Amino acid sequence: MRIAVYGRQFNDQAVLPFIQHVFDNLSQHGVDIYVHHQLNNYLSGKINTVAYHVLNEGEQIKGFIDVFITLGGDGTLLDMVSVISDSGVPVIGINFGRLGFLASVNKSDIAAAIYAVVNNQFTLDSRGLLSVDSELNILGKDNFALNDITIHKRDDSAMITTHMFLDGEFLNSYWGDGIIIATATGSTAYSLSCGGPIIFPESNSIVVTPVSPHNLNVRPIVLPDTCKLSFEVEFRSSNYLLSCDSRTVVIDKPIKFEVHKADFELNLVRLSNESYLSTLRNKLLWGLDARNY
Repeated sequence: MRIAVYGRQFNDQAVLPFIQHVFDNLSQHGVDIYVHHQLNNYLSGKINTVAYHVLNEGEQIKGFIDVFITLGGDGTLLDMVSVISDSGVPVIGINFGRLGFLASVNKSDIAAAIYAVVNNQFTLDSRGLLSVDSELNILGKDNFALNDITIHKRDDSAMITTHMFLDGEFLNSYWGDGIIIATATGSTAYSLSCGGPIIFPESNSIVVTPVSPHNLNVRPIVLPDTCKLSFEVEFRSSNYLLSCDSRTVVIDKPIKFEVHKADFELNLVRLSNESYLSTLRNKLLWGLDARNY
């Protein structure tokens, strides 16, 4: 079995024992370990070395890597999406952060999670993505998002006006700081913090959530993920931002772009003791008396 490990550079050295724990467990199970070159550069001299291969940029992973493990939080797993792309390689996230809707494995459960992965004691949870196309191909080949695509003004700029069309028909003009087009997976991320609804992954829906709208009668709207959304943005400042998850570009000229469901999905590893409902309860503290926390 070939398992690849991905992670960012960590500012907190306290995570190193947990990273060591991950590699020790993988080594004990006799799997072939591949470490993404970015993580390998960071780990050099920081942990006790176990035998592994370095996965360099551009190397083939489809049909070669069996599972990817990410070390960090949800942001790390979102970074991983551009590496996995349409390869279909399953990914499981070990959470070194705080909330962790996507990277759901706790640091205390590392050994059990790796045992389950190595012994194929898991199911795959396929999650839909969004893709954005534009006249200028401004995001290149990384034009897809697992959580959300956002249109947002710069911090020091005036509000922007986003004209939105649904399958070619005009829907609304949003005056404000911007809008979020979120997948069901991303409904518990930025969209949720802006008042958007929680959407179950199986619902085949997306949600458009305004960010600080000028008109208070504007509300989030849930749409089928089969629709195509088109956008034109008016801005009085010199530019605005377009983001796919954590990848952001600055746009300084009028352009039109279209958002639609991507033609591939991401396979999240779901362990036997996990469910979407249990994740919601644990992360949002549902059913608990918040006065005790």
